Amino acid sequence: MVKHIILWNLKDEFSDAAKATIKENAKKALEGLVGEVPGLLDLKLQISCMESSNVDMMLDSTLESAEVLKAYAVHPKHVQAADEFVRPFTSARYCIDYEI
Repeated sequence: MVKHIILWNLKDEFSDAAKATIKENAKKALEGLVGEVPGLLDLKLQISCMESSNVDMMLDSTLESAEVLKAYAVHPKHVQAADEFVRPFTSARYCIDYEI
């Protein structure tokens, strides 16, 4: 199995209210991929960060294998969710993938 963890910061230009809406929309879209993308076993988007955090969102996902991770990256439903609900709103992205 593979863990796929991503940290994002939202663009500073958005108000706190806009950021809250962006986070909720991203959470719904990304967590909805479980059962839609083959081999994606679990996905949680953490959007309730403590004040000590220096990122706005964290994606924590588990996939069956490295091959599944590669397929997930280009899966049309994942690409659509990322293009519509994440990429336009983020200023920074950090990723770590590792086998478990």
